[in-house]
Amino acid sequence: MDPLPSVFLTKLATDYKLTEKQQEVFVARFSSNQEDWKIAESLHISESAVRNRMTGVYSKLSAKLTIEGNGPGKAQELYYFLSKEYQKFQASTNPDASKPAINIEFLVQQAREMVRADIQERCGTMRVLDMNHPIGLDDIYTHVNILETITGRRRKPIAELLQDCNAYDWERFGLGKRTEERVPGLKAVEKYSKLTILGKPGAGKTTFLKYLAIQCIEGKILGHRLPIFITLKDFAEAANQPNLLEYIAQFNRDLFLQEIFQQGKALVLLDGLDEVREEDSKRILKEIRDCSHQFRENHFIMTCRIAAREYTFEKFTEVEIADFDFTQISNFATKWFKDKSVKPEKFINSLLDNDRIQELATNPLLLTLLCLTFEETGNFPANRSELYKEGLDVLLKKWDAKRGIDRDQVYKKLSPQRKEDLLSKIALTTFEAGDYFFKQKEAERYITQYIRNLPGASTEEEALQVDSKVVLNSIEAQHGLLIERAKGIYSFSHLTFHEYFTAREIIINQQPSSNALHNLVNHLLDDIRWREVFMLAVEMSPSADNLFNLMKNKIDELNKDENIQEFLTWLNKKSLNGFTGTNRIDKLRRRACYFCFECQYQFGILLRDDYMELYELILPNIYVDFYIDYPDNYDLSIDKACKELIEFEYTQSFSPNNIIHKDLDRFCKFYPVNIEMKRELMKLKKELPNPHQTEEEFNQSWLEQRNSWIEKLRKIMIKYRDIGHNWQLDVVQIGALSEYYESNVLLLQCLNSDCYVSREVREEIEETLLLPIAEIEKRKIEKRQSQ
Repeated sequence: MDPLPSVFLTKLATDYKLTEKQQEVFVARFSSNQEDWKIAESLHISESAVRNRMTGVYSKLSAKLTIEGNGPGKAQELYYFLSKEYQKFQASTNPDASKPAINIEFLVQQAREMVRADIQERCGTMRVLDMNHPIGLDDIYTHVNILETITGRRRKPIAELLQDCNAYDWERFGLGKRTEERVPGLKAVEKYSKLTILGKPGAGKTTFLKYLAIQCIEGKILGHRLPIFITLKDFAEAANQPNLLEYIAQFNRDLFLQEIFQQGKALVLLDGLDEVREEDSKRILKEIRDCSHQFRENHFIMTCRIAAREYTFEKFTEVEIADFDFTQISNFATKWFKDKSVKPEKFINSLLDNDRIQELATNPLLLTLLCLTFEETGNFPANRSELYKEGLDVLLKKWDAKRGIDRDQVYKKLSPQRKEDLLSKIALTTFEAGDYFFKQKEAERYITQYIRNLPGASTEEEALQVDSKVVLNSIEAQHGLLIERAKGIYSFSHLTFHEYFTAREIIINQQPSSNALHNLVNHLLDDIRWREVFMLAVEMSPSADNLFNLMKNKIDELNKDENIQEFLTWLNKKSLNGFTGTNRIDKLRRRACYFCFECQYQFGILLRDDYMELYELILPNIYVDFYIDYPDNYDLSIDKACKELIEFEYTQSFSPNNIIHKDLDRFCKFYPVNIEMKRELMKLKKELPNPHQTEEEFNQSWLEQRNSWIEKLRKIMIKYRDIGHNWQLDVVQIGALSEYYESNVLLLQCLNSDCYVSREVREEIEETLLLPIAEIEKRKIEKRQSQ
């Protein structure tokens, strides 16, 4: 507390009839701002005497005070009263009314102390969704980035938007390449004195504004200003419709607001312009314009959802909160799971293993949902469609409802359920066309086609077009599920939601009365972009038997080519040679293993992720070393070594000391192959170039005889191991075989998902996977005859 003049204090002591001893302590206390022991020392009295005399002072001024007893709070309140009285005293004795009656910096600091507790209570914690208790803002807050160019106002063609996406996995544009410069949020606040912060639902606008209030009151940013946090919805609905200063004064009567605003020392934080009711909107917009113009030297920061309303604040700079990048996601998760049983590393690693869920985590609200979900079980749900549905429920229903916000209904019959149906139709139409981005007119046309069939819809085309534009804006502003990526170009906010709604339209809306599943299965070969739709479709299905049968039949029809069928026939025969087991899973694993060997070594097909992926999918979540844990299948390792000898090791030139001779010796020594086979291999070894030649001579000799030598080796392998056939497939056939592999991988991934499929269908798929058509038909006939 800054000291007050002793002349003024003496006059006030006389006015309130303080005794001489009370006046002595009163003037000493507030003119020097000293502690009790120092006052006692200067007046040559005891500390208890100082406190007793101050008790008398409080008693004489009790009508002006509300705090009972003594202590720092009582002294602080008395000081505020004295400050206001001194202001009046100065005004009455100062002929120049244009000069401030009191030191404004001093006044602001006192006001900051008065609002500190309120700011910390209102802005120091966050509690969203299903949190059991509030969390301290500092314990969870992650710094946000700002885009100084509003993404929806960029003038970019669709082709350029596609180029901006991630080159490796471009359709995951939620985590794609960043083309707009990202500025730390606090820097933007320091740069612009009047700022409108736009963002999608759940982007963290309110949290950021609360963080600013806390940082300001703690003196870490704009510490010379008085932070004032206002929820615009509450302001708009306040009784008697006060202006902005009157509304603030209702809760802070002793803040010298007029003086602080006139001197430009306020930081006014206006939260949630989009949450103001339509009936209040015009008045609130005018009040913000008037106040920010009249008190232009103050700092004004306002938040609003993108596309919420059309308005103009000429002096305000508009910026957009950027989605979280992975560093921000990791920081948030690290803080969230600190000191909890679930470790943040587990959550982060699980996100890295699932790019679909990782994409949702770019939105802070959905990231909070993911953390809450993961905290319960230590993992994400096996059924991802249920997780996505919960995320959509948050955006469509819960987020506003939990905060008591009742949005204006832009279209009477468009309930949340109807909105989901509408979004599902848009999703399937655009996804089938490969349109991840679509023009505004197209989006409005899809909406018009839908709402014209709702009860009470207008029959006039012009009115429907107007309504469709309003609906599009509301879906973007209220739910953030469709967003404007560039001027007049829209997309779903996350491809995950685009895929989810596509699957929902097929399974929920279309399946009962159409050929929806047949149409879906026709996309089985449409590259990997339909993979997630298939996964979601089987998870959503009450029973996925029909879809699995259609997928399996489609896959079996892929390779009717005679050469491919010959290869699959050999595959079945070879997998059974020397195998005494009867378990269908073991048989399937052997077929998968030989299939992968041939694809990898002979056909040069680069199998996705790992050449054993198909094999590992057959028994998911069980680690098995194929050659150690399966003694009956030890011959598979022999055949793998045979394939390596034929297809890989000897297709290059080697030095005299290389592994050509050594590998043959090692093979014959360590693998228990037929004695006749060993003899022929040793005989063939003698035909190799002399290893004692120079490297140049050796390579020249090898180059001349390599093809004939390898062909002899191949014949030995075919004769004794039935391995090493040259299938003579052309480029088209190899491409078909690659598609066959990918389709079977997808089928097994779907089968291993959290879907409901009958045991009969599951076992039939396992029995017939990777078999030639003739063998499949043969088994079907045998099955019918046995029944």
